[in-house]
Amino acid sequence: MSQASLDDDELFGEAASEMRSDVEASLAAAWEALPAADDIWETDAENVLGVLNGLKSALDVGDAEDHLRDAKKWYTMGERADAFDDADDLEEEIEAIETALEDITSAGEQVGDLTATIPALRGTLAEADGDDEDEDDE
Repeated sequence: MSQASLDDDELFGEAASEMRSDVEASLAAAWEALPAADDIWETDAENVLGVLNGLKSALDVGDAEDHLRDAKKWYTMGERADAFDDADDLEEEIEAIETALEDITSAGEQVGDLTATIPALRGTLAEADGDDEDEDDE
């Protein structure tokens, strides 16, 4: 084997190691950007709308999607280059973050719907309490 080939193999191995480190760093950053469990569980709000608004804010995924995109980009490049000896752990973690993002996004949409619905519902119920003749108005 020539010196150039040996250097190329060493460089490829080094690049593969750096690529894996980049994927791992992006995955860690994605997890870090997700909301903390306590942030979506605890509240200081005085009413339901305050709780919902606080929860909606707490369900912000921040830069997690960007970090996941970076991880997937480098993971895909490494897989296509056959640079990883064993990347099952990376693939599993990518899938776990994707699932978490989907769940958080779905919850945020549901909370957003409730946030829009609750004030109107309160108005309807307040109207019904004060005006028994107009019970059919909804």
